[in-house]
Amino acid sequence: MNPTLRNILAAVAGVLIGSAVNGTLISIGGGVIPPPAGTDVKTMEGLKAAMPLFEARHFLFPFLAHALGTFAGAAAAALLAASRKFHLAMLTGVVFLAGGIGAVTMLPAPMWFNVLDLAGAYIPMAWLGWKLATLKGKAV
Repeated sequence: MNPTLRNILAAVAGVLIGSAVNGTLISIGGGVIPPPAGTDVKTMEGLKAAMPLFEARHFLFPFLAHALGTFAGAAAAALLAASRKFHLAMLTGVVFLAGGIGAVTMLPAPMWFNVLDLAGAYIPMAWLGWKLATLKGKAV
């Protein structure tokens, strides 16, 4: 396969795989840590209204979804790429960071969560995904 085409497909696969991991964790999160009683978090309006009632524990699964989704997507992009593995893993991180910035502008989450999420869940996890995907049998 043409290396350029393979790299493009690796980048797309990274975003799709990361999105699937993210979405899966977000969907199971409410079952593991239920939202506050009487809230409806199925719509954006309901989520915005419920946000002031959230405790720190309610932000665990969103953070894990963002971090592990980015990690999985970046690792997949690095594993599938023909070349430029680092660049494609980081591109995946930047795509997810853009989504995180969009979420910060739409949802009134606490500032501590916004800072932790934007600083820790995207670029560092993309780097870690690239690093672990490209170890090639080195002892950890």
